[in-house]
Amino acid sequence: MMAVTEAEVMAAFESSHAQFMVVAGFLLGKVSMAMSHADIEAHLQEHGRDIIRQMYQDHLEARAREEERIAEVRDAEGMPHRAIEHDHERSLTTVFGEVKARRLAYRRRGSANLHPADGVLNLPVERHSHGLRERAAVEASRGSFEGAVEAIHRATGLQVGKRQVEELAHRAATDFEAFYASSPRPAADTEDVVVLSVDGKGIVMRPDALRPATAELAERSAPKLAARLSKGEKRNRKRMAEVGAVYNVTPIPRTPADILPEDDGAEVTPAPEAKRKWLTASVVEDAATVVKRVFDEAERRDPAHQHAWVALVDGNNHQLDRIQAEATARQVPVSIVIDFIHVLEYLWGAAWSFYAEGDPAAEAWVQEKARAVLQGEASTVAASIRRKATCLGLNATTRSNADTCADYLLRKRAYLDYPTALARGWPIATGVIEGACRHLVKDRMDITGARWRLEGAEAVLKLRALRSNGDFPSYWPFHLAQERRRVHEASYANGVIPLAA
Repeated sequence: MMAVTEAEVMAAFESSHAQFMVVAGFLLGKVSMAMSHADIEAHLQEHGRDIIRQMYQDHLEARAREEERIAEVRDAEGMPHRAIEHDHERSLTTVFGEVKARRLAYRRRGSANLHPADGVLNLPVERHSHGLRERAAVEASRGSFEGAVEAIHRATGLQVGKRQVEELAHRAATDFEAFYASSPRPAADTEDVVVLSVDGKGIVMRPDALRPATAELAERSAPKLAARLSKGEKRNRKRMAEVGAVYNVTPIPRTPADILPEDDGAEVTPAPEAKRKWLTASVVEDAATVVKRVFDEAERRDPAHQHAWVALVDGNNHQLDRIQAEATARQVPVSIVIDFIHVLEYLWGAAWSFYAEGDPAAEAWVQEKARAVLQGEASTVAASIRRKATCLGLNATTRSNADTCADYLLRKRAYLDYPTALARGWPIATGVIEGACRHLVKDRMDITGARWRLEGAEAVLKLRALRSNGDFPSYWPFHLAQERRRVHEASYANGVIPLAA
């Protein structure tokens, strides 16, 4: 390849060089010599961006001058486009400002024009560049759309509308599923356990984005008060986002005394720590689909099913059904463990059937029953709770929480095998998935006053998952390659963009 001469560079970048000389001249003038460093910085930020935009434009002009005709251009149906027209122009809003790309158009009557140069540049369908799309993706996943608009303006000087940011974020998240389906995952260490967990978190949606059943309830409900809800009333304005997590842990065997020590100063064995945590979330797909994605990720880590698989859940029946169905379909044994903290909440509920609020005896009673559950005596604890309620002669209302707890322990006892879980060193709490619900959903989607469109909410959840997983830097080149395939390669015969000889 021949080296480019200085004369060729000066000729190609004459316009941007002229702008550079204006700025350089200003910096040597008397006005700039009296300016503060902050004023000089602001001046360079504004005018430096203009110079770079002009260099971008000069580069595109050089490409347009050197674009050669291609002997044969055929569309995806194999039909030739033989008519060629020069100087077809399109605009592109980049992070430096707006530029225009001139290129050859290959035409055929009744067919869309083909622009091979667009494929080489991998130009997007929309006006905004992939660089702006990336900034929108990062900023929209970090904070509000309004905040993203402001951040983009600060960084680029461009005014991009809130709806445009939402649309760019939606396009940016398009290849989430394809990326993970094609990405190899690090194998679990020899002794590791693969942990799967799922949960749900509601998102306040616009009325047209609610699921049909919720929308119907919202339409029928009429709150008694204008300013607030009365007891038992719901606004029916949320749609459930399904959240999934997969991670590895190195087993650390423990005992019930490590979970609930009788002596506050006793040394306890720490819980196993999550490694290589992977998150996913969707407000569009149902729980069955998210559970499937969680199992897909687990299989990428352990395709031969050589490791123990443990599913940590809060006891939701639908989630349990979906996990069992997916495990059966894949012929992989999965041990299901219900979150011990969830069990504690039921025990505390039962305690208020027997003790007054604030009574220290309630805490001692809960500790006693919780230790028994940890020792594998859930059925015995359920029976003792019912017996206590009966012996005290509690009426149906007062003993309601006690009966609810006993029913729960009996229904879920198959998933309360804590002695086995602790002996094998498995985790027994769903802190990872609860943290995921808080981080992926609540921290971003619960911004005051937010009412979400379906596409915008789904895109933000996926982008936050990518960033939380540490995969966004790998995802972005994959996304751009997919864009080239969809937008450009798919328009040509055999999926190949023709190039000049």
